[in-house]
Amino acid sequence: MDRITLLTQVLEQNPADSFARYGLAMAQLAGGNVEAALIEFATLIQHNPDYVPAYQMSAQTLAKHGQTDEALKRLHSGIAAAERTGNQHAAAEMQALQDDLSR
Repeated sequence: MDRITLLTQVLEQNPADSFARYGLAMAQLAGGNVEAALIEFATLIQHNPDYVPAYQMSAQTLAKHGQTDEALKRLHSGIAAAERTGNQHAAAEMQALQDDLSR
């Protein structure tokens, strides 16, 4: 069974499983299915608004694919989530990307 199928089955049982949802998003991204990955990141953020890596990876993906405005919105929300959870390293990385995209 491939990773995407396995993670999809896990999520059928528990749609709010943040670890599985992030893994599915990353597997979709690795497979070149950017739109599916972005949908999974958005779903993850909806279920768990403090899951900082979802903001960071989705913002990077959006930026890489020319969706700068959406990336900036995601970074703004992600920085707030990182600050809420005390993840200063992620906040600093997202701030740096935000600064680069705002130039």
